[in-house]
Amino acid sequence: MNTQIRRSKQPTLHLLAVLTCIVALMFTGMARALQVTDDRGVIVNFDKSPQRIVSLLPSLTEVVCALDQCQRLVGVDRYSNFPAVVRALPQVGGGLDPSIEAVVALRPDVVLMATSARAGERLQALGIKVVALEPKTHADVRRVLEKVGALLGVEDAQRVWRVIDAGVLAAAQSLPPAARSTRVYFEVNNGPYAAGEVSFIGETLTRLDVKNIVPASLGPFPKLNPEFVVRADPDLVMVGDTNYVGMEQRPGWSGMRALREKRVCLFNRDEADMLVRPGPRMADGARLMARCIADKGRTR
Repeated sequence: MNTQIRRSKQPTLHLLAVLTCIVALMFTGMARALQVTDDRGVIVNFDKSPQRIVSLLPSLTEVVCALDQCQRLVGVDRYSNFPAVVRALPQVGGGLDPSIEAVVALRPDVVLMATSARAGERLQALGIKVVALEPKTHADVRRVLEKVGALLGVEDAQRVWRVIDAGVLAAAQSLPPAARSTRVYFEVNNGPYAAGEVSFIGETLTRLDVKNIVPASLGPFPKLNPEFVVRADPDLVMVGDTNYVGMEQRPGWSGMRALREKRVCLFNRDEADMLVRPGPRMADGARLMARCIADKGRTR
C-alpha cells in the first residue's frame, strides 16, 4: 500500500514542478519587460532593454555615454560629437530631419530623439520604437537621466545627477563675493537669441548667484531686440567666439559697459557646445562660467 501511495504522488509532484517552472518563466519575462513614458506622453513598451540605439540629440547621446552605455550606440545625428568615441559612429543627418533610410539601415532597437523632431511618426510607421525626451531645465536633466537609466537597465542612474549637482554647487562656492553682483548677458546665437532666467543656462547663472539681464517673462531662449541689451547695459557678456563676430558693430553696442571695458568671455566651439547642451556636462559648464565671472565680473 505504501508503494501505491508513493506512486500516486509522483504525477502530482511532477505537475507542481512544471507549474513552478512556468510561473518562474512568466516572472522572468515580466522582469525583463520595460515600459517608458516619453515626453510626448507616449507609452513605449520593450521586451527587453534595447541594445542597439540611435541618438538624434547630442544631449541624449551624452546621457547614454555618461551612464557608461556608449557601446550600445550604433548611430548618431551630425551634431553629436562628445565624447570623442561617438565621432566614429555612422551619422544619420540632422536631429530634426534625419535620413530615415540611414536610421532604418542601422536596425536600432530604439531611436532617442527630441520631441520637436519630425521623424518620429515615420520611424514608428516602419516598426521602429521611438522615445522622445527633451531636457530643457536642470529638473529635466535629472528626470531624463532616470528614464534613460531605467530603459538601459542602469542601477543608480541618479549618481550622474549627484555629480552634476555637486559640481555646480562647488562652482558657485568658488566665486568671490564681489563677483556675485555681476549682471550677465549670455548670447546663444547672433539673432540675437539669449539665455533667459528660466533656461537651464539661466538656472546655472542663478545658482552662481549672478543676475541674468533677461527676465523669466521673456521665456527660456528669446530673440531680443538689440536695443533691449543696450538699455540693460550688462557688466559681462558671455558668447561663443563665432557669434561674437560683428557684435561691436551692432547699433549702440560698442558703448555698452561690457564691450567698452572688454568684459567679454569668448567660448570656443567645444566650450560653446558644452554650455548650450542640457546634460551631463552642466557642471563643467558651471565651472567655465564661474571662471569667466571671477576673471571679468564685477570687482566691487
